[in-house]
Amino acid sequence: MKAHTHQSSLGYFKWAFIVTAVGLALGAWLGWQTTGTIGGMATVFFICTVLAVLEISLSFDNAIVNANKLKDMTPVWQHRFLTWGIIIAVFGMRIVFPLLIVVIAAKIGPIEAIVLAARQPEEYARIMHEAHLPIAAFGGTFLMMVGLTYFFDHEKDVHWIAFLERRMARYATIKGVEIAFVLILVLVFSSFLEGEAADSFVYSAIYGLLTFLAVEIVGGLLDASQETMSAAAKGGLGAFIYLEVLDASFSFDGVIGAFALTQNLFIIAIGLGIGAMYVRSMTIMLVEKGTLAEYRYLEHGAFYAILILSVIMYCQTLVHIPEVITGLGGAGLIGISLWSSIRYNRREKAEHADARALENV
Repeated sequence: MKAHTHQSSLGYFKWAFIVTAVGLALGAWLGWQTTGTIGGMATVFFICTVLAVLEISLSFDNAIVNANKLKDMTPVWQHRFLTWGIIIAVFGMRIVFPLLIVVIAAKIGPIEAIVLAARQPEEYARIMHEAHLPIAAFGGTFLMMVGLTYFFDHEKDVHWIAFLERRMARYATIKGVEIAFVLILVLVFSSFLEGEAADSFVYSAIYGLLTFLAVEIVGGLLDASQETMSAAAKGGLGAFIYLEVLDASFSFDGVIGAFALTQNLFIIAIGLGIGAMYVRSMTIMLVEKGTLAEYRYLEHGAFYAILILSVIMYCQTLVHIPEVITGLGGAGLIGISLWSSIRYNRREKAEHADARALENV
């Protein structure tokens, strides 16, 4: 993977730029086809741009977490994730997933769902919005477990918000502490909901928790079996499955939020697909440039952003929270963690310089 280290930062985004140009051209053509006016064409072009920006802002943390997992994967599996994994992420999550929701919720066939998306976008969007509560409970629970598992780790020795993270690392030896925390939150939030909504929330959250545990078990078993074959084969299929489910949980928010801007499934697919390509480029850049090792608190910022996103997803079952807040919150936290890392690096350099000056005296 280190072969491309000479590549400039912009070079990593070559494919993302190509997909952006093609996607926006497609969006403009779609606008012209559906409305037949320049105004309609410009509107669709603008919506595609906003969706792409929304997806990128929501996905900074996704790229950092991907890079964190990818750096331990074998080059073969890294390549598989960055090719097949991204195809699954773009097409599977941005196109197939919204269709599947409608297929399950409306109890209709996949072809009927596509026809519904094309001919009755309002009805399609209504079904998607009705499915929001269980999706938010499922995705929120999965992401919360991802975030908490990072902090509740007794081997973790680099702390950004030290007073909080040291305590979490200390309590990590208590078995199932993060599961207990999540279940308490599920009970608290479900108490604000009534009847069917409360049941749906609890069941979906438990499915989210079970999915996380199942992915961890499967990942552990697959990676352990590969390890027995060869120590170098660690981080293969298990890590791949984990990253795919993680990407799905991240994109829940973007896909549902996109329906607030447009009810056209094809415009949503273009906008979010463009965004997903930037996530891929960012992931490759972070892995190849060793950015995570260079900026020691960047991962912390990403995992805090995940925890906040999971709580926001829970809150969205009670009140509407604009996606702009979600995106800016995550990007802001990552920005602060990057600034803290730069400050730390400067301080270290200054201390090394002082130590050298003393040695030379």
